[in-house]
Order: sequence, then C-alpha cells, then structure tokens
Amino acid sequence: MTKQEFIELIENTTGVIDVKEESNFINDLGFDSLDLIELTMTLEEEFGIEIPDKDVEGLSTVASVIEYLKTRDINLD
Repeated sequence: MTKQEFIELIENTTGVIDVKEESNFINDLGFDSLDLIELTMTLEEEFGIEIPDKDVEGLSTVASVIEYLKTRDINLD
C-alpha cells in the first residue's frame, strides 16, 4: 500500500476529504473519539495487527500513524 492509498483509506473510512500526511486528526480533520476508534479498528483489520490503547493515544497525525506502522514492519511506499 502506498501513502496515497493509505490516505484514501482514511478518507473512505471516515468520510473526511482533503486528508494530508501532516493532518492532525482532531484539530485539522475534526475527528472525535468515535472516529479515532473507527480508524483504529480499520487499521487493525487492514494490516492484521492489534494496536494497544496506549499506542493509539500517541497517534495524533496521519504522519504519526505512518511512522507507527513502520515500527510494526509495515512500510507505506
């Protein structure tokens, strides 16, 4: 999966458009706690991983999720 495909996954999952790598989920995209839970569940399903709650708390931007996925050996080209 490419970074652009990943951004499209976020857009399709949440209905938010114009997502950028530097977008903050709450401040820029208007996510609430349910949106973050939905996104987390989508990521877990898409990549076959479990993301602990303590890790989710540190994922505030699209870029931070991309970096987190790298720590889980998932690289987005």
